[in-house]
Amino acid sequence: QVQLVESGGGLVQPGGSLRLSCAASGSIFSIYIMGWYRQAPGMQRELVATLTRGGSDNYRESVKGRFTISRDNALNKVSLQMNKLKGEDTAVYYCNAAGVMLEGAEGSYEFWGRGTQVAVAS
Repeated sequence: QVQLVESGGGLVQPGGSLRLSCAASGSIFSIYIMGWYRQAPGMQRELVATLTRGGSDNYRESVKGRFTISRDNALNKVSLQMNKLKGEDTAVYYCNAAGVMLEGAEGSYEFWGRGTQVAVAS
């Protein structure tokens, strides 16, 4: 089994910064893409940023220039540096790992973390 554990959420004032981190553990052989999604109350979960194992990134338009995703392939970790935070960034942020290949198993899988709350308010 694979577990994704997020950390780094909290309350921050508009214009502030937070850094989210996520560590994947378990019988992992490789992870193709890791990323962050978010879900605000009453809204659907939406993509924030993703990063492939090879280094190709993808960002939601509203966070471009403010958020930066990075990952450590060897440690199966992904981070999201969030700068210039706005009220509309308030949400529960979920770590995602897709295209996960497990040791001794065929196929690929997708896993989600339990989420970490980010609140932007003055």
